[in-house]
Amino acid sequence: MKKEETVKLISAEGMEFVIDKEAAMLSQTIRNMLTSPGGFAETEHGEVTFPEISALILEKICQYFYWNLQYSRGKETEFHIEPELTLELMMAANYLHT
Repeated sequence: MKKEETVKLISAEGMEFVIDKEAAMLSQTIRNMLTSPGGFAETEHGEVTFPEISALILEKICQYFYWNLQYSRGKETEFHIEPELTLELMMAANYLHT
């Protein structure tokens, strides 16, 4: 897969998640960060750092992006969310507009 087809999402702890750009673009916030004019670092390097989102939550968000793509293509499967992650996931989803 080519570098321009992927996006690197970086958690508060510095953990990096390289995912398909198509999946990442499901988030309005990430889409805006990657497509804004003006030569921003996110646009130039295809990396977005989230200093307020933990690695555990960002990993679950990445899983959701892929699940959402599969669901939109007709593959209906369950997306399990651990109860102890619910509040943090809701806050992150609100920030990311997913």
